Amino acid sequence: MGADDHTNKAGNAVSRGADSVGDAVDDAKDSRTVRVVARAGFVALGLIHLLIGIIALEIALGASGQADQSGAVGQMAATPGGVVLLWAGLVACGALALYMASDAVMGWSGRESAKRWMNGLKAAGQAIVFAVAAVTFGSFAVSRPSSSSEKSRTTSADLMSSAPGTVLLVIIGVALLAAAGTYVFMGITRKYEKNLRGKPSGALGDAFTVLGVVGYCAKGVALGAVGLLILIATAAHDPSQQGGLDSALKAFLKQPFGGWVLGFVSLGLMAYGIYSLLRSRYQRL
Repeated sequence: MGADDHTNKAGNAVSRGADSVGDAVDDAKDSRTVRVVARAGFVALGLIHLLIGIIALEIALGASGQADQSGAVGQMAATPGGVVLLWAGLVACGALALYMASDAVMGWSGRESAKRWMNGLKAAGQAIVFAVAAVTFGSFAVSRPSSSSEKSRTTSADLMSSAPGTVLLVIIGVALLAAAGTYVFMGITRKYEKNLRGKPSGALGDAFTVLGVVGYCAKGVALGAVGLLILIATAAHDPSQQGGLDSALKAFLKQPFGGWVLGFVSLGLMAYGIYSLLRSRYQRL
């Protein structure tokens, strides 16, 4: 009985500790300052997508460039006051990543249900997206810029060197295709609006809706291209074919009417960027 009493006491202590941590996290999330900084993360991500779209459009018109996250952040760094933008982006995306991570952890706690698990996975995915953006901002802020394309190739090469790694690449490719379908579905059906606490009225509200529909569909097409490229590169066991978003977008140019397709996708990514800038105010947190 003595051992059982000690076990129960230890379990109760852990439970109380977890409750205290959860209460502290909830208090932090309720803070106006934390929410404002977290919302700024959507602004940072919006700027990234807007610049990626602009770079992709320039490529469609015959120019050169790197149409991915590092290329977009690199352009920010080259602007007057770019260092301020980089540090602000790092803090904002980092705060939003932690906010989403806490949602993921709290979403998985308590009674299990399919909806709870789906919400947890969604929040975890968003946390990863903003964490990667924060790391990219940080690498440029400390003057150690990295290439998203090179990272993709290096990571693919490392994973392809083993059977488990190859399986993981296939899973990532399939997951990206599934995410692509989800984005397109959410865009067409406007399901993304359930995550908003409202939207502008009048003509601005109509434009906001159009930007969301077009942006989500274009984002889905871009993610699908990345996922498909990962699967093709894995099947060919050739990591050089896998260069992330930049390579996926440039792959459109090799297809019939590829320039037109890339042009439309780039405009859609710009729409998603502008939509993200606006949703920083209306996103439900």
